[in-house]
Amino acid sequence: MPAYFSDQQRPPRPRTNETIEPAVWGGIYAIVSARLADGSFGYTFPETCSDGYGVIGHDNRAIDLMVKAQHPDMPYPLPLDDTPDTLAILDFIEFVAASIAKPIEGSFHSFFRHHHLSFDREEGLREFVDAINGIFARNGVAFELTSEGQARRVLTTELQYLFATTSFHSGDAETDRLLEEARAQFTSPHENVRREALEKIWDAFERIKTLESGKDKREQVTRLLNRVASGKFRQALENEARELTEIGNSFRIRHSETSQEPLTASSQVDYLFHRLFSFLRLVLTSTKRAS
Repeated sequence: MPAYFSDQQRPPRPRTNETIEPAVWGGIYAIVSARLADGSFGYTFPETCSDGYGVIGHDNRAIDLMVKAQHPDMPYPLPLDDTPDTLAILDFIEFVAASIAKPIEGSFHSFFRHHHLSFDREEGLREFVDAINGIFARNGVAFELTSEGQARRVLTTELQYLFATTSFHSGDAETDRLLEEARAQFTSPHENVRREALEKIWDAFERIKTLESGKDKREQVTRLLNRVASGKFRQALENEARELTEIGNSFRIRHSETSQEPLTASSQVDYLFHRLFSFLRLVLTSTKRAS
C-alpha cells in the first residue's frame, strides 16, 4: 500500500482497535475481490482450460466449499454490508494468504479467448500482506499479517523491543519453556490464547522464585532479589514481587476458585502481562539467566 502524504506529516495512529469495523472490512472485501477477479486463487483452486492446456482462473465452487468447511463463521460469497466477526475475518485472511499467488499471463488461447496462467507465490503473498497491513495500520487496527501470512496482534513498541532482545537461559528447562510459550502466545489475535499466555508467565514466575538455593521459598526469593539489587530499589522489587504474588492469588489467572475475581477486559490481561514480563526480565538478566 502506498505511503500517503499524511503518513509523513503526523505520527502513526495507535494500533489499539481490536475490532474490525465496517470500513476496514470494506477494504478487505475490496482486496480479496481483486484477487478473485484476477485469477490469484487459481494457484490453489485452479480452473483449467477445457483443452487441457493449463490454468485459466479459479474454481469458485471449490473456494466456496473450502471456506464453508474451514471457516463456518465466515459467510461466502462475502457479505459487503454485514461485517463478519473479527476473529472470523482474521482466520479468513489467513486462508486467503495461504491460497493465492500473483497470476502471470502466458500464452493466449484464441479459440476460448483466454490466457493460460502461471503463478508467482512469493510476490502474490507479499502484495496481499502489504495491502492488508496498510489497511490495518491506517485504521489503528491492533492486528497484522506476518510475511508468512499469519495473523498476529501488534505489540506495543516497548514490548516488541523486550520480546526481540530477550533470550532465556534460566538453567531450568521448564521455566524457559513456559516463558517462550507465553511470549509466543501473547501475539495471538485470540484473547483466550493471550489469557493462556498470562497463565504461563505466572507459572514461570512461581518457578523463578525457587531458582536459588535455600531451605524454603522465602529464603530462595530473598537470595534471588539480593542478586538483583540493593538498597531502596531492592525493597521496591520485594514489594513488587509480593504484590504480583497477591495478584496471582486474587485474580483468576492460574486458578479458578470461586473467591478469585476474573479479569474482565483484554486491556487488563495486557497490563498484567507487560508488568510481570518486565519484572521477570529484570530479574533474569540481572542474575545472568537471560540476555
